[in-house]
Amino acid sequence: MENVTLKVEGMSCNHCVKAVEGSVGELAGVSDVKVNLKEGLVDVSFNANEVALETIKETIDEQGYDVK
Repeated sequence: MENVTLKVEGMSCNHCVKAVEGSVGELAGVSDVKVNLKEGLVDVSFNANEVALETIKETIDEQGYDVK
């Protein structure tokens, strides 16, 4: 299991949190996702054999947020 913390810009409310946690959490191989709205961070635990980090970043991007 790998853990990564991503800096994400554009999240400003609980809807943003639900959008990111919901979309990333549905990916196969993702075991946990937590958004820290105040800090603009997303912590993700995932199995790299099942899902690529790039796929996680693209999923966040598709929700309308910028992954730095």
